[in-house]
Amino acid sequence: MNGISLYRIGALALRYLYLLRSSRIRIIELAYWPTVQMILWGFITQYLMTHSSVLHQAAGLLLSGVLLWDVLFRSQLGLSVVFFEEMHARNLAQLLISPLQPIELIIALMLISLVRTLIGVGIAMLLAIPFYGFNLFMLGPPLIGFFLNLLLMGWAIGLLVSALVLRYGMGAESIAWAAIFALAPLCGIYYPVATLPVWLQLLAWTLPASYVFEGMRAVLLDHTFRLDYLLYALLLNVGYLGLGIGVFLATIHKARERGSLLQSGE
Repeated sequence: MNGISLYRIGALALRYLYLLRSSRIRIIELAYWPTVQMILWGFITQYLMTHSSVLHQAAGLLLSGVLLWDVLFRSQLGLSVVFFEEMHARNLAQLLISPLQPIELIIALMLISLVRTLIGVGIAMLLAIPFYGFNLFMLGPPLIGFFLNLLLMGWAIGLLVSALVLRYGMGAESIAWAAIFALAPLCGIYYPVATLPVWLQLLAWTLPASYVFEGMRAVLLDHTFRLDYLLYALLLNVGYLGLGIGVFLATIHKARERGSLLQSGE
C-alpha cells in the first residue's frame, strides 16, 4: 500500500484551484454569502441599538420575520427547483412536445410551490409554539394578506430565475439561491426600511415584501392593520408576476426555435 503523497495531494489541490480561477461565478460566490450576511445583520444590530424600546418584543419580531421570510424563500425555491428537476432529467422537451401548454406548466409549478410552502412553513410555525411559545397566527386576518403577497413575489422571482437557467444552462442554477438572498437586506425583514440608507430605501420600496414586513411590524408594535401596504404590495406583485410569466413564456418560445430544449440537463 502506497503512503500518502504530498505530490498527489498538491496536484489535486492545484486542479481545484484552477477550476476556481476559471469560474468568475465561483469566485464571486466566495464573497457573496458572507457579504449578504454582514449587511443583513449589520442593519439588524443598528436597528436594535437605536430602538431599545422594541427590545422586549425582539423575539416576536425576529420569529415573525423568519417565518414570513421563509414563505417568500420556499415559494420561489419550490417553483424553480421543481423546474430544474425537469431540466436535470432531460424531460422538459418531452413535456413541451405533448399537448401541455407552457401556461399550464406554469400553473402546475405554482401549485406544487404552494404545497411545498404550506408543508415547510406550516411545520415550522407549529413547532415555534411549543419551542418558543410564539404563535404566528396571532397576527390574525392580516396574515392571509402577508402570505399571499409573499407567495406571489416568490413565484415571480422563481419564474424569472427559471427563465435565466433555461436560457443560459444549468451553470446558472446557483442564481436560484443567490437571487432571493440578495433581496433580503432590502426587504426590511427584521428592521424598518427607514434603517437603510436613503438611496437603498428607494429601491426597497419597489419590492412587495418591504410593504409586507412593514405591515407585519405595524400589527405587532402598533396593533394597526395597514391595508394600504397590502394593496401596494399586491399591485407590485401583479406587475412582477406578469413580467415573470411573460419572460418565462418568451424564453420557452426562443428555446423551441433554437432547439435547445433537447440540450438541457446535467
